[in-house]
Amino acid sequence: MSTPSLRAVLDTVAAYKPSEGVHGTTARPRPLSANESPHPPLPGIVEAVARAGATVNRYPDPGCGPLIRALARHHGIAEDRIAVGAGSLALLQTLFDSVADPGAEAVYAWPSFEVYPTLAALAGVTSVQVPLTDETHDLPSMADRITPLTRLVIVCNPNNPTGTGVDPGALRAFLASVPPTCLVAVDEAYHEYARGPAAPSALRLCADHPNLVVLRTFSKAYGLAGLRTGYLVGDARVVEKLRKACLPYAVSTVAQHAAVAALGLEEQLLRRVDETVAERTRVRDTLLRIGLPVPDSLTNFLWLPLGPHAADFGAWCARQGVAVRAFADVGVRVSIGSADDNDQFLAAADAWRSTGRPATAGAGQTQHVRKAAEA
Repeated sequence: MSTPSLRAVLDTVAAYKPSEGVHGTTARPRPLSANESPHPPLPGIVEAVARAGATVNRYPDPGCGPLIRALARHHGIAEDRIAVGAGSLALLQTLFDSVADPGAEAVYAWPSFEVYPTLAALAGVTSVQVPLTDETHDLPSMADRITPLTRLVIVCNPNNPTGTGVDPGALRAFLASVPPTCLVAVDEAYHEYARGPAAPSALRLCADHPNLVVLRTFSKAYGLAGLRTGYLVGDARVVEKLRKACLPYAVSTVAQHAAVAALGLEEQLLRRVDETVAERTRVRDTLLRIGLPVPDSLTNFLWLPLGPHAADFGAWCARQGVAVRAFADVGVRVSIGSADDNDQFLAAADAWRSTGRPATAGAGQTQHVRKAAEA
């Protein structure tokens, strides 16, 4: 039987697949694969959701007015510099769609957020992937790959899945090297978890670079992964055009009200972030002690660059009742969850090492990771 003719790219583009759970059992695995907050929503957010739920027979505010006003106050910027979407993922899709003239290219590091290639392919934009160096963005090499066809550059900072950050000075130098006609997007989905010298946000650089936009999300530190809300900050002239490409009514009334409530409860939410950062340190230190390589992380997850052993380790964890995110032949990303969930993962990792499984990615392992494993 014949089927409708759809775009040929749909035959080759990768479909997003969530991590697999535990095979052969109905037990719920420890959820350490999706970088979610392990904390339930605060009462004030639950109350906001309940109030908004009483109005879902009406369309949401298409302009997300109250949320944009709250974000403008929060960052001390004008409202016309902010666009809101159904998660930062939807805003990334808007960026790709907005630069997708014939022949357009997008430059980004690899491995990085796994959906970048899919969004590029669906928009008809050619991906230019620049390999990481020592698990971190190689900004000089990315700058070298920019051509007159480059319409978009993405810097995932901190990077997903490796958890590493770029040096602020290097980022400033990189931005100065990018032609002003090329849009640069700094994806800061995990910014709130960053500590140390690489922690400063690129938001402070927007005033000097009209071609820069910065993306944030409410899914991670604010604990609203199920409500899909994110935002973008940039030059008002750029944001005005990007808003036209955003899907109307995409951010539900419930999501908008929950995000406003979350901003008002930021102090409590960021205390939870501090708890996650402390757990991140504990889990990484333990993994290093048992001989597994783990780069320092600025996110709510850790990266194990296990190379050809990644899929095997992911399947092992699943059998131990822990869901992690395995990237075949590259590495494994494990979210920082509750202390109990983290302990279950550490027990699985220790058991893996006790069976004599390899602890490294082999000859291609980076010097950075070797030093971390020896610390």
